[in-house]
Amino acid sequence: MSADSRKNTAKFHSISRRIVLQFCIFTLVISAVYGLISFILMYTLEDSFIEQQLQQEAARLDSHYQTSGQWLPPASNSMQLHFSRDTLPDEIREKALAEPKRKEFAGQQGRHYHLYTVTPQPEVLLLAEVSQQLLVRPIRGGVLQFLFISALLVTTLACLIAWFVSRKTTRPLKQLAALVDNVAPEQLSQRFSKPFASEFASQFANDEVGILARTLEHSLSGIARALKREKSFTADVSHELRTPLAVIKNAAELWQSQQTGSQQAAPPQTEPDSDKLLMTRIYDAAVQMEKTVQTLLILAREEHAANKYSSTELMPLVEWAILDNSILLQGKPVTVQLCDSCQVSISANADMLKVLLDNLLSNAFKYTESGEVSIAFSENNLIIRDTGPGITADIYPHITEAGVKGRQSTGFGFGLAIVKRLCEHQGWQMSVSSAHVSSDKGTTVRVGFTQ
Repeated sequence: MSADSRKNTAKFHSISRRIVLQFCIFTLVISAVYGLISFILMYTLEDSFIEQQLQQEAARLDSHYQTSGQWLPPASNSMQLHFSRDTLPDEIREKALAEPKRKEFAGQQGRHYHLYTVTPQPEVLLLAEVSQQLLVRPIRGGVLQFLFISALLVTTLACLIAWFVSRKTTRPLKQLAALVDNVAPEQLSQRFSKPFASEFASQFANDEVGILARTLEHSLSGIARALKREKSFTADVSHELRTPLAVIKNAAELWQSQQTGSQQAAPPQTEPDSDKLLMTRIYDAAVQMEKTVQTLLILAREEHAANKYSSTELMPLVEWAILDNSILLQGKPVTVQLCDSCQVSISANADMLKVLLDNLLSNAFKYTESGEVSIAFSENNLIIRDTGPGITADIYPHITEAGVKGRQSTGFGFGLAIVKRLCEHQGWQMSVSSAHVSSDKGTTVRVGFTQ
């Protein structure tokens, strides 16, 4: 899947929406915690009030006992004195015996008891049935409902505030994204010239977004300058290389025409003229250089060739590329195996295909010291396989990057980078396998052509 398709199919995650969602969740959690604390606090205050009443009554009873030696009856009818846990009401006796430190007991039919120890030795207990004094427990359902509704209202209000704040906070980011997104690559040199660049970052506040805007401005200005330099370089190459190539080509054509006229007046020669062969090679090389320069200029300008999908015979181009690069095999025990499967017509630009073949075959011929270089075509794939040393594992992941080459290389490392750009430009698929990273011997390059 290409980067563009991944970009289009990837789900968009709005920062503003995430701020609102996180703020709402945070508020809901805080409301729940606050409601729980409030509920517990209500119970605690209620129990503390009852405990305070029991303490006051126990102090009064103990004070009288210390003075007179007799226990007074409790002042309230809801309180009882017990001198043993065995005399406690049946509904709480077992729990009181099992848990001596427990102070609260739930009885039957809504009764609720608080137990307070007046004296530990001998044990004197003050028991209060406080169901009539309870305020929170009878209305706890309503309290919970009130807290729940309050939490929802607070959360809704918080979500509205978060929506307003997020819109205000992310508005500069959206403006920055719109400014950058609306600039096409070919417009960078105009949009990010100095006058516009000074306005680009100055419209944002001196905050994190402003820092991001200035960073983007600096980066995009650098890209704009690089594109401008590339365009200037392309124009210079177009002018400086085409003119001398045209001179060489025209001179060779003129010489050939003069030789043709002189041969008609002179008797035929039995042996081939070496000068004529040399000039023919110069002429053919000039023509090929012209086509190569044109192909590279098309790549530099990101243009598409008009005859991109024309039908091209593969075999003559392969044979031509073999002859052009055969000098690299001189003195080497290397056999070139050209399979009959290459006798096919493919949909491709002949000039670009010739550049691709020259680069791939020159690599194969250059690095193969002995053995075989085979060229085959199978299932719409061009396969070039050699028996060279292969590609080392340390540079294999970057072998199609410009300037990457092996230690034994004498070139500049641009061959496979040009092939990769050609394949990307024409929609072809290229893969490279090597003995260091697969079971293949040497290096195998596959180029898949579109149907």
